[in-house]
Amino acid sequence: MRNSAQNRSTRHVAVIGAAAATALVLAACGGGDAEPGATADGGATADGAGGDGTVTVWHYFSADNQVKLMDDYAAKFEEAHEGVTVENVYVPYDQMNSKVISAAGQQTGPDIVVFNGAEWSTLALAGALAPMEEQWDGFADADQFPDSVIHGMDDHVYAVQGYVNLLGLWYNAEILEEIGVEPPTSIEELEAAMAAATEAGYQGITLSGLPQSQGEWQAYPWLTSQGFDYSDLDEQALTDGFAMVRGWVEDGYLSQEATTWDQTVPFQEFTAGDVAFAANGNWQMGTAEADAGFEYGVVPLPVGETGKVYLGGEGQSIGAFSDDPDLAWEYLAGTYFDSDGQLLAVENVGSIPSRLDASQEPAVTDNALLEPFATTLAENGANYPDPVVPPENVADLQTAMGQAWSTALGGQRSPEDAAADVIAQIQGLIG
Repeated sequence: MRNSAQNRSTRHVAVIGAAAATALVLAACGGGDAEPGATADGGATADGAGGDGTVTVWHYFSADNQVKLMDDYAAKFEEAHEGVTVENVYVPYDQMNSKVISAAGQQTGPDIVVFNGAEWSTLALAGALAPMEEQWDGFADADQFPDSVIHGMDDHVYAVQGYVNLLGLWYNAEILEEIGVEPPTSIEELEAAMAAATEAGYQGITLSGLPQSQGEWQAYPWLTSQGFDYSDLDEQALTDGFAMVRGWVEDGYLSQEATTWDQTVPFQEFTAGDVAFAANGNWQMGTAEADAGFEYGVVPLPVGETGKVYLGGEGQSIGAFSDDPDLAWEYLAGTYFDSDGQLLAVENVGSIPSRLDASQEPAVTDNALLEPFATTLAENGANYPDPVVPPENVADLQTAMGQAWSTALGGQRSPEDAAADVIAQIQGLIG
């Protein structure tokens, strides 16, 4: 791993349009859906920063387990800091960016912001986040964090992810036992298993083929498995990626309806019991437990040596106009960035620790569902969005690639034509 100074010199801004990202974040990051102005944890609504001795934390969580994590972090920090109060403040997901930016415009706002990690540069470019590279460079445990969860620009660190959400390969263990195959470790094994499942009357796999950022999120591992990389626009590699998954549709492994599915519907299809595999995330653990009437498991996405998997989830930052940025940093260091704090996220939510040491704790490695995601984090995790893309163009690039993925998967365009057209668009967006 490169040291933090080297990391900062190579970081690029990345931004994703809020409208395009909303559906993805609600699945991959677990955002709540309460009514605007509601208070999920009994706190105040967002209209100002905390005062002396108070750490005010703005978040968009409304699910009980996520709110409990926020409460546990508050209790952990208050216990270690006598006389300090943590105030968790709920802000509806679709209002978070605008409220943080508006507050910064009035030179006020929260001490801590917990937000969709893919949108850190939206807030940073608006002057709503405080640089924290000095604190980060002095953080003794900084080397436990992979580059892909540290975000910044112009030699500044603006956000770090204390945990991540990512894709894995869920499998129906009863179908695999019936057809006599083991969970796949390569694309060749996956395709052979899907063929056997289809021959036995089942569907092979579910995934999202939406023509927007969710499609790009799900396409990325499969496209990179064939050698595609945004920093090296190999048209043939992209064609091969499109052709591979279009072949799954033609062979009956994947429904063409996937072009209309977000990440929720494919998992509902999987838990119905007639699908062998689902490319989906760790955030589906609760759904699987509640809805799957069969034995199931997870393995890392079998994407080979070149395949990469985006690391989603929330980012954590210090507000630009925090009343006490030093205390705010202590909060982050003692909760989200602390090994024990990251294990609280495992316990409460099932998120994967971003710290390499915490991701190897028994709470993760002894959990058969979480361990494959932790393995992917360490071996195949990639920045989300891709840092090679200029911030002002990320949303357009994700939409372009999502549309190409969807039209190739659905057969509206040939893999060759889809690849050629989107490469031309990407070249103009990356420069």
